[in-house]
Amino acid sequence: MSAPGTPPRVLTVAGSDSGGGAGIQADLKTMLALGVHGMSVITAVTAQNSLGVRGAWELPVEAVRAQYRSVVDDIGVQAVKTGMLASAELVEAVAELLAGTGAPVVVDPVGVSKHGDALLAASALESVRTKLLPLATVATPNLDEVAQLTGVRVESEEQLREAAAAVLAYGPRWALVKGGHLPGAAVDLLTDGREEHWLRAPRYDNRHTHGTGCTLASAIAAQLAKGSPVPEAVAAAKRYVTGAIAAGFALGAGIGPVDHGWDLTRDTTGA
Repeated sequence: MSAPGTPPRVLTVAGSDSGGGAGIQADLKTMLALGVHGMSVITAVTAQNSLGVRGAWELPVEAVRAQYRSVVDDIGVQAVKTGMLASAELVEAVAELLAGTGAPVVVDPVGVSKHGDALLAASALESVRTKLLPLATVATPNLDEVAQLTGVRVESEEQLREAAAAVLAYGPRWALVKGGHLPGAAVDLLTDGREEHWLRAPRYDNRHTHGTGCTLASAIAAQLAKGSPVPEAVAAAKRYVTGAIAAGFALGAGIGPVDHGWDLTRDTTGA
């Protein structure tokens, strides 16, 4: 049990983004903004900036396992979010750890960076399908990741159902298929195969969207840790990430990040 005054605890298992817009850095900023205590297991170190990923180095499995056990065995968790896992060996080790934790799990099956850089070895895809997705409370693939994992290519809103069904076939309790790459309003489909929730938001004319997927998955994990049911957690996370996208800012010479602190730093004085 938590001591009085201790916030809910959320663990992110993901890669580090040296530019601060995505990965572990985005996850921890999101968790702080949403009132939970963020903790981290770093799976890989990347050298990246607003222009792309210059290099990536995965950590040894024993380092990942030691970080995870250190946090979970002493501090405990109310939710876990996974991001960049890089290799089949890491995916399988993390899946084994998650299976014994007993907390909700949000799986962001990161395959490619915003700039098109590969962040998951092709040899790891089967491990994601068979080991990781069955443990997910919510899986949050974008359309590129849906195609990578299932072969289903979505070109219209109507095809989101087919994509979600293909993802659910691998065993997550809920699939959130993100349709942000489609034209028109930003529409996502959340379903468990029985009920459907269509989440719509305006599309902002802002190219600075680095970290969107990491941020959304972390926001869902934060809401689950606070006790929200999945549909409410996802809806709240969508509202948060929509505000962060609207406030995304230029950084460096390329694609800047979403603003994780948009709801904390905006001017509420009316000035």
